[in-house]
Amino acid sequence: MAGSSPRGLPLVAVCQVTSTPDKEQTFAACSGLVQEAARLGACLVFLPEAFDFIGRDSAETLRLAEPLGGDLVNRYAQLARECGIWLSLGGFHERGQHWEQSQRIYNCHVLLDKEGSIVATYRKTHLCDVKLPGQGPMCESTSTIPGPTLGSPVSTPAGKVGLAICYDLRFPELSLALAQDGAEILTYPSAFGSVTGPAHWEVLLRARAIETQCYVVAAAQWGQHHEKRGSYGHSMVVDPWGIVIARCSEGQGLCLAHIDLAYLHQIRQRMPVAQHRRPDLYGNLGRPDP
Repeated sequence: MAGSSPRGLPLVAVCQVTSTPDKEQTFAACSGLVQEAARLGACLVFLPEAFDFIGRDSAETLRLAEPLGGDLVNRYAQLARECGIWLSLGGFHERGQHWEQSQRIYNCHVLLDKEGSIVATYRKTHLCDVKLPGQGPMCESTSTIPGPTLGSPVSTPAGKVGLAICYDLRFPELSLALAQDGAEILTYPSAFGSVTGPAHWEVLLRARAIETQCYVVAAAQWGQHHEKRGSYGHSMVVDPWGIVIARCSEGQGLCLAHIDLAYLHQIRQRMPVAQHRRPDLYGNLGRPDP
């Protein structure tokens, strides 16, 4: 299926970066990409998980983390105002109220509007505790607290955005809940590694797009962050038919995609899978009743 002409459609930018423990260097790279996206006419820019930094170990991560009201988020708020652009800050190392006692933080996805105001936050609910051959064990729960709830999709200039983070991609229930709550764009800012990236990254993103009939936007970390960690990259945008319509090459950079909501709704009308669900057989996969 083909979408309509991009004329007049909102443009989004997806950034691919290589975060390091050097927060100033990382901010310079991210802010440069945001400014470039603004010059190219994007209304909404997506940054990856750990856009603020990637530490060498839990101790360094805890030391470098900040509260939401700290200097770094304020600098991004100013950047959003200066560029007149919405920002998806894909995974912020957030010191919560009791972080000193718990010695754990949140992995927090922050959405800023063009005035620099925080319009939504989502704290990662699925933590990546895995042991894979060819890759050292990863235990995110050592330093991170799982978020307590899903967020509601947020209206943006590009459409209603449902927030998720990286490992959440492996749980279709989350994407279906967001879609049933009105999401038109799902975003999975990530830092996939060299083992899972080639095997699972694209196929999972395309599956989430097809099953929800949403656009899927995936900003990713790329390259060597420090001596202990590297990321796969391949940031991309997938349309509601499951086609990759934008993709970053190797290195730091960005890709652009138009969001065509008329095309999305056409797909949903022609193949109304949401109406064909059988919750009487397998339960309601949407948001649970309060």
